[in-house]
Amino acid sequence: MKLKTIVLSVLLCQLFLVSCTSTPWHRDQANVSLKNGMALIEARQYLGALKELLEADKYAPDDPVINYHLGIAYLGRGLRDMAMERFQRAVSLKDDYSEAHNYIGTLYMDMGQWQKAIDSFDQALKNHIYETPGLALYNSGWAYYNLQNYDMAMSRYQQAQRQDGMANLQPQIEKNIGLIYIKKSDLNQAREHLEKSVQLNPSLYDAHFFLAETYLKLKDTANAKKSFQQVVKLAPQSALGKKAREHLRSL
Repeated sequence: MKLKTIVLSVLLCQLFLVSCTSTPWHRDQANVSLKNGMALIEARQYLGALKELLEADKYAPDDPVINYHLGIAYLGRGLRDMAMERFQRAVSLKDDYSEAHNYIGTLYMDMGQWQKAIDSFDQALKNHIYETPGLALYNSGWAYYNLQNYDMAMSRYQQAQRQDGMANLQPQIEKNIGLIYIKKSDLNQAREHLEKSVQLNPSLYDAHFFLAETYLKLKDTANAKKSFQQVVKLAPQSALGKKAREHLRSL
C-alpha cells in the first residue's frame, strides 16, 4: 500500500511539472529566449544563440520552432549530429516543417547519402505554402547530379530558376547546368551556361575552370588561356588554381 502511495505521488508530481511548463508565463519566457536566440543566429553568434535557445527549450520543449533554431545554432557550432537531432525533432513535432526538412537534406548531402537527401527535399516540397521551395529544388538538383541522374538534376535546376528569391543562386545554377551538359557531352550548351555563370558572378573561380576546360575541348585555346588565368588570379592556392597553372604551362 505504501509503495502504491509513493508511485501515485511521483505520477502526480510529474503531471504537476508538465502542467507548470505549459502556462502562459512559461510560453512568454520561451518566446523571449527564442527571439533573442534568433537575433544571435542572424548575427552569427552561435554560442550565445545556443544559450538562449536552450533556455527557451526548458520552457517549451515541444516547440518545433525552438528545435529548428537549435538545429541551426548547433550547425553553426559545427555540431552536426546534435543539429540533425534537433531538425528531426522539429519535423516530428511539425511534419510539414519544410525549412527543417531542407536542413536535414543538406546534412545528408554532407554525408554523401544522396537518396536520403532527396527524400528530405521532397518532403520539404510537399508543403505548398513553403516560402522558399527554390532552395530545396536547388539542393535536390545537386543530389541527383551526384547520383548521375542528370535528367532529374536538370529538371530540378530549371524549376529552381523559376522560383522567386533565387537571384543569388543563379550563377551557381548556371554553373551546375553547365556541368550537366558536360556530362551529356553537349559542349556548346555547357559553354553557354558556364559563360553565363561567370557573367553573373565573375568571382566563381570553379566556373572559370570548367569553362576553360570546355574551351579546350572546343579547340578554343585563346579563351581557355584567359579563363585559366582568371582561376589563378581568383584562387591561386586552391586545387583548381594549381591545375590551372599546369594547363597554362602546357598551352
